[in-house]
Amino acid sequence: MRFSRKKFCCYVLVLVYCAFSFYAAYNVFFRPPQVSRVHRVVSKKEGGGGRGSLYFGNEQWNPWEEEEKGHKGSHLQRAKSNWKDRLNQNSYQEQAQLRVQIWGKAAIGHYLWQHILEGPLEPVDDTAHWREGKLKTGRTSISFITGPAVVPGYFSVEAENVVLVLNGREEAKISFATQWLQYTQTLIENHKLQHVAVVLLGSEQCNNNWILPYLKKNGGFVDVLYLVYDSTWINEEDVYQWPLGVATYRNFPVIDPSWSLVHDSRPYLCSFLGTVYGNSSREILMDVIRKEGLDKLCWISPRNEWQPQETNQSYKSYHDALLQSDLTLSPVGVNTECYRIYEACSYGSVPVVEDLMTPGNCGNSSVNNHAPLQLLKSYGAPFIFINSWKELPLIINHEKNMSLQEKIQRRKRVLEWYRQFKLKLKHKFIQTLEKTFLLKDT
Repeated sequence: MRFSRKKFCCYVLVLVYCAFSFYAAYNVFFRPPQVSRVHRVVSKKEGGGGRGSLYFGNEQWNPWEEEEKGHKGSHLQRAKSNWKDRLNQNSYQEQAQLRVQIWGKAAIGHYLWQHILEGPLEPVDDTAHWREGKLKTGRTSISFITGPAVVPGYFSVEAENVVLVLNGREEAKISFATQWLQYTQTLIENHKLQHVAVVLLGSEQCNNNWILPYLKKNGGFVDVLYLVYDSTWINEEDVYQWPLGVATYRNFPVIDPSWSLVHDSRPYLCSFLGTVYGNSSREILMDVIRKEGLDKLCWISPRNEWQPQETNQSYKSYHDALLQSDLTLSPVGVNTECYRIYEACSYGSVPVVEDLMTPGNCGNSSVNNHAPLQLLKSYGAPFIFINSWKELPLIINHEKNMSLQEKIQRRKRVLEWYRQFKLKLKHKFIQTLEKTFLLKDT
């Protein structure tokens, strides 16, 4: 009898243990997590703020939408996201033939990383002192670091191949860039680095001779130079032209075109928001606009002095103007190429570009049919090129006679061209690095 009672107690304990184990397994692996409303809203804001559909009418996010759909969909979506992140991490960690680290010490580095290479960047806060990201494409793994905390000698050099992004537009910037080049040269001499490429925001007058001694063909260590603005140096061998891109220093985001951006009728035929310099063609543009009464048809907002930073209102007005105008007027400044060209493309607004070579050493249009804007023209940019702003009234009259459907088709062409332009630059950039860095190691 005692033996039977003892045996019965053992069975009960085993059953209780099994029941508890099954309950714990259910909670860990099968039960949907209980997520509070506050946590759900914060997660949505953090996950959706990086890709820039800013002013697309009523296409707003509903913070309570996930709760209305129930916990099950949220749980599945989160599981898919976690699985995708793990796959991406494993993909990056796979052995790559070429590992490259990009040191972003100029704002154009963000255009390279986020707009061209489409790389992630954490944290999303653009005021953070240290930001980084990683991606793997084909046989090449690329990491990116940027921010004020990226200082020579105070960060980890994680690859033997480096792309250094520098600003050489003015003397103070050149001095800063030179310090980075000297630091990089020290790493080369100490066998910490093998290969170096430089992406350089050059002088708007193309006075970039200071970089020449650093090029390998001149006895230096820089294998490849990507140079912003037209230049007679471009040879597609060790010097390549690079686009100016959008004003990332003003936080211009990556724009994902919405349905309304492509299909909605736009209230303005053209727009120009910018600085009007004395004795420039911009004054001629403003005279034409006033005499022809085009300010009634176009969004025109000139200013007399250049402002490096935007207010919230000026930022919103500029983006609204790009979104709500069919054409974006792009008169020459110190250089023909300007941020406005690429920003207009982001919104599907056709750039009307003044096709004139500015003073300096950027090239000679009498001997080069592609100068200025050689890079854009070589990729077949679907812009309206003009030689004088006196041609603008005829262009506006043509716009008046275009149907909405015709404008939609043209908008699609501009957006698709810009997407392909960035994609082709991405492939060419990576292929050039692989060709230059890998072949020299064989």
